Amino acid sequence: IKSKTVTKLCGVHDIITVNDQFPGPTLHVSNGDTLEVKVFNYAQYNVTIHWHGIRQMRTAWADGPEFVTQCPIRPGGSYTYRFTITEQEGTLWWHAHSSWLRATVYGALIIYPKKGTNYPFLEPCHETEPIILGEWWNKNPIDVVNEATRTGAAPNISDAFTINGQPGDLYQCSSSETYTLYVKPGNSYLLRVINAGLNTELFFSIANHVFIVVAVDASYTKPYETCVIMVGPGQTTDVILIANQPIGKYYMAARAYASAQGVPFDNTTTTAILQYEGIDLLTYFKSPAMPNLPAYNDTAAETKFSCGLRSLASVDHPANVPHKIDENLFFTLGLGLLNCPPFQSCGGPNNTRFAASFNNISFVLPQTFSLLQAHYYGIHGIFARDFPDNPPVQFDYTARNVSRNLWSPVKDTKVKVLKYNTAVQIILQGTNIFAAESHPVHLHGYDFYIVGEGFGNYNPVLDPLKFNLIDPPMRNTVAVRVNGWAAIRFVADNP
Repeated sequence: IKSKTVTKLCGVHDIITVNDQFPGPTLHVSNGDTLEVKVFNYAQYNVTIHWHGIRQMRTAWADGPEFVTQCPIRPGGSYTYRFTITEQEGTLWWHAHSSWLRATVYGALIIYPKKGTNYPFLEPCHETEPIILGEWWNKNPIDVVNEATRTGAAPNISDAFTINGQPGDLYQCSSSETYTLYVKPGNSYLLRVINAGLNTELFFSIANHVFIVVAVDASYTKPYETCVIMVGPGQTTDVILIANQPIGKYYMAARAYASAQGVPFDNTTTTAILQYEGIDLLTYFKSPAMPNLPAYNDTAAETKFSCGLRSLASVDHPANVPHKIDENLFFTLGLGLLNCPPFQSCGGPNNTRFAASFNNISFVLPQTFSLLQAHYYGIHGIFARDFPDNPPVQFDYTARNVSRNLWSPVKDTKVKVLKYNTAVQIILQGTNIFAAESHPVHLHGYDFYIVGEGFGNYNPVLDPLKFNLIDPPMRNTVAVRVNGWAAIRFVADNP
């Protein structure tokens, strides 16, 4: 991990990279393989690497989140990650899990089926290199988040989105570097789409072409045709693309799904080019066709896509959805405001500081030991074990005008303790405290079934009647709907 000078958006920037690559190297492994990755930190910042979506069965020391499962790798230091891929296949990814280093420190992690087994769908003619969507800041991302942390203001929005590290033709000084994917007419291709962005959910499409979704977050789905996919930060989507259009050039494009009203967002569009082999010169110099992407705030398009996803639920890839629940948890999530400390000036609304929270607790990372160290070695005073199963106050979570008395969370370091092998249900309830928006929520060490989703406040009597317990999608990251909720289930089988 080291600094590298790159030219992008008409400027020269020093970014943190892995092996001098941006995006970083793709790792190709098979189900059942054991990986050993030694990370040397030659950058000026503390760093860790998270293997996003890997179950880490009894290898939590290798998971990577800073001060959660390990202390950071200091500049000049190294750390070896060892873990085994256990009954997982598909597209995952890896990224820095320290401050905002993952703005540039990320790459794909592709898991192929074991030898002698096949994909549970008709194998395509070719597999492309991964399509990695990212967010780009002209300013050093570490400075961006440090400034937001210091003042309490919202961090500056990104200056561009990228496809495989390149912004594309619609940005200044970028056309010569636009990523191009070459295809043969009539052939089928497996595209692995990853959203490596920090904050923004993205719509993605290719002009005049149809996707067949076959997997999300390294979990197989029933084949699902769509012209556009929505990929939240941390999510992956595998699609089959058939090159069945007239020979030419077509834009693939991504832009924001921005569900919060009145909140600034990056409204630019990143593009790459899908180019057919055999193209003639006249067609080559024509401007590529542009896909019809949904509007930035098109919640209906996002909902339609997520509602179309179903687990494969086959003999070889069953949907083992927990039916009897041992732990029923209800977590509110959203953005609140903290009062500014005395004699200070803060950058949030009306001299306040922004603070995200679950059940009114805004998490504070330890600074001396990681949570896993403190748990394993019995070190007291690092965290409390009484994270609440329910919010401290029940209210109309999605009301237009939530009482100002409910706007300020409490800063603390609390964990929820689960007994081994318990079946867990969590209702993730979005709130409208400062601004309602779609919230991506990622669970480390587990995949979970999304058994239900909806808008408004979750109804514990009526909504479970509509749960899908047959073939719900299995993911490691869920986008909790704007002013809505999601119900997830998993078995706590990974200490």
